[in-house]
Amino acid sequence: MAEMKDAHVVEIPVDEEHQQKLSRALNTITAIQNHPLMEISQSPGHLLLLQLWQREEDLFGRRIAHIESRLDSIKREIFQLCCFFLIFHGFFFNILFTSSVSAQEHHTCKKWWIPSLVSVSTSLVFVFLAQVQLCRYWKVWGQLQRERNDNRALTRCIQELRMKGASFDLSREPHIGKRMKSSSVEIKWKPQTWCFQYLITLCLVCFSGLVFPACKFVLCGI
Repeated sequence: MAEMKDAHVVEIPVDEEHQQKLSRALNTITAIQNHPLMEISQSPGHLLLLQLWQREEDLFGRRIAHIESRLDSIKREIFQLCCFFLIFHGFFFNILFTSSVSAQEHHTCKKWWIPSLVSVSTSLVFVFLAQVQLCRYWKVWGQLQRERNDNRALTRCIQELRMKGASFDLSREPHIGKRMKSSSVEIKWKPQTWCFQYLITLCLVCFSGLVFPACKFVLCGI
């Protein structure tokens, strides 16, 4: 008969510090298991909704970046039109002054309305082009604001889903396409708003109105 060996149980002493570390580790594991993101990963419906909303949020970001690049392009075109407008009148008045000095004063003064008409007509063309670009700019700007509002509404829903986890209502939808209510009511006076939006057009029109008598002043000296 085989000799029976006595079984010895070895006890490892655990001090208070190790107990605290073990307790913290268990609490961390429990917190991770109860975290909303863990609940979402275990729920196919919530996980699919989160993925769809994140993909839509990425599309919003791309559209917003594209619209912002369009706004920058339109602003450059408006700036170029204003520069061409000023350069044209600079050359025009230079030529007009040179011709008034070299030609006979009485002969040039009689036909002062011809260069004035040419200058005003060209100015109106620049004004029309600038107004078209400004209308495009504010139309695209309004589109950008709508995209940003929709993106903010979607981002709030994503944050709420991440915080609530599986308790989030799957029937909840972001208010995309709806105007968000503001806490402060902003009163806008339409003429003042129009003047602010089309200030460049007003400045070009005023300058064009000054060009007509300026031509007579340069040619006739009165």
